[in-house]
Amino acid sequence: MENRSYDQGPISLVQVKEILEDWLSNYPLPLNKVLIIPPDGTRAHSLAGPITNMLYKLLQPCEVRILPALGTHFSMTAEEKRVFFGSDIPLDVYIDHNWRNDVATVGTIPAKFIEEVSDGLVNFSIKVDINKELLHGGYDLILSVGQVVPHEVVGMANYTKNIVVGCGGKDIIDKSHFLGAVYGMERLMGRDHSPVRQVFDYAEQRFLQDLPLAYILTVTETKGSSTTLEGLFIGNQREIFSNAVAKSQSCNLDLLREQIKKVVVYLDPNEFKSTWVGNKAIYRTRMAIATGGELLILAPGVKLFGEDPEIDALIRRYGYGGRDVILGQVENEDDLKKNLSVAAHLIHGSSEGRFKVTYAVQHLTNEEITGVNFGYLPYAEGVAQYDPTRLQDGYNVVNGEEVFFISNPALGLWAMEKDFA
Repeated sequence: MENRSYDQGPISLVQVKEILEDWLSNYPLPLNKVLIIPPDGTRAHSLAGPITNMLYKLLQPCEVRILPALGTHFSMTAEEKRVFFGSDIPLDVYIDHNWRNDVATVGTIPAKFIEEVSDGLVNFSIKVDINKELLHGGYDLILSVGQVVPHEVVGMANYTKNIVVGCGGKDIIDKSHFLGAVYGMERLMGRDHSPVRQVFDYAEQRFLQDLPLAYILTVTETKGSSTTLEGLFIGNQREIFSNAVAKSQSCNLDLLREQIKKVVVYLDPNEFKSTWVGNKAIYRTRMAIATGGELLILAPGVKLFGEDPEIDALIRRYGYGGRDVILGQVENEDDLKKNLSVAAHLIHGSSEGRFKVTYAVQHLTNEEITGVNFGYLPYAEGVAQYDPTRLQDGYNVVNGEEVFFISNPALGLWAMEKDFA
């Protein structure tokens, strides 16, 4: 299978079509049935939506199915699918991944390997479950489409993560997230070879080699309302991911010389409906916020904590606590011990008492927000003082106060220059 890297963006969608058409025409086997695995609508700036639409049309007349890599996220509604992927794709083409019920076990990663990559911090084994559609669907080609961008669990998003987590089951989701949390977000965000990435790569190399799997990886850059495709990487070798990581590091890291005292982050209501996703506002800024600083999250669409009833209940029960607090609760509380991805999320969502986090919401109450250990502000008050339509990404002065504004935290990582020297 031919591997291709295009890292001299911007690349137009017309060029993408030409590249994909040529790549598909040179595929070594006849294509009668193809599965496309894109991200869901929470990756709106990935350009995976229009690329999936493009692939669907280029692959005709063969049978094409689309399985969004939901992980633990909500299933996409019919309208969300139409908006993200295009209204001209029939709804019966889509398959909704259920991480609890739609998977089968392909292997187990031994505890010894986990202990080695984690520097001895954890030593559990991990069962690798994958959506049955990949295993038994009879596909000639499985195309994983998605964006490489800094990520709080694995270091850099996509590639093998799109398969073993996006289309994976409870054990690998739980334990990989917990591994990342215990190892420490600051040690892995924006980097390629994290312990979690080593786990994902192990799973693919040992258990998924018989699948006709290939990747279409994007690196995008968003400025204001404009998103450009800066890199496109196609194939099935890890080299294309390494190339995409290097490109993303040049496009998606916002490196600062001084820490920030006040950060205001806006969460687009079409993309962020829960703190499970919305806490990217915390993850992606924590390395840049000064001790004693403040993070204000303007979250008009956040209605829930978890995107799964059981997860939502656990977040409400325990709240966002520091690493040591949550690890102690994992030891003593069976429900948290059985849901390690939630424990990891609760660690990720805490500032460890280093800076203040306030959520400005309109669908959750003061009691609900403070009950999970965040500060509360009515959304109307938040936007009256910090109007996201008037703020520019980066430094602003509002009523004499210097604030750093971020219009979408999912698009990058804000950190100190010295951390990536």
